[in-house]
Amino acid sequence: MTSRNGRDMTTVADSRSTRRDRRPRTRIQTANRQIILDAALQVFAASGFRGATVDRIAAQAGMSKPNLLYYFRSKDEIYRQVLESTLATWLAPLERLDPAGDPIAEIAGYIRHKLEMSRQMPEASRLFANEVLHGAPAIGEFLRGPLRDLVARKAAVIRGWIDEGRLAPVDPVHLIFMIWATTQHYADFDVQVRAVLGEQGDTVAAAEETVLAVFLNGLRPRR
Repeated sequence: MTSRNGRDMTTVADSRSTRRDRRPRTRIQTANRQIILDAALQVFAASGFRGATVDRIAAQAGMSKPNLLYYFRSKDEIYRQVLESTLATWLAPLERLDPAGDPIAEIAGYIRHKLEMSRQMPEASRLFANEVLHGAPAIGEFLRGPLRDLVARKAAVIRGWIDEGRLAPVDPVHLIFMIWATTQHYADFDVQVRAVLGEQGDTVAAAEETVLAVFLNGLRPRR
């Protein structure tokens, strides 16, 4: 994987760091790494890769810069780790789409999970969107490899339901794209959503009800 300035992000800085990375992490080390990653997510989501600095991430994490650099050798490494963690979290609900389940229930559950994640973790969605808008320099290979494979597998599941007459005929891949676009809109464009809605009561329930109605009514087989 290549960094924003053309350097190899997988290059090992020195032999001492390599030996350190091979040692089992203590509970405190694992906790501190997670604190750094959580802080980095906030900074990267707010400022992008270029605007973020190790100093800002350290300050957000409540630790010194040398202490942070004990756990991660560079901003590039922190960014890659944050993206990998974000992708694993965001793709888990799609991975769980069950071929043996009821199609409408499975897709409804996936939509609910995505809406909930947009509400609970908007920074993660914005970070991913910002990376893609900049050409996905850090995760391009992942998008063309593991992500493409996952979408192909789950599209095959949806296509199987369609062939069985359990869903209306739609293009499965574009259905997945539409679910992503609709659900993540509430994270990526949160400022716009709140500006338009103002103080209009329970917008969370209204959003879920409307999104589910549109998708599920369109997917139910025509009798």
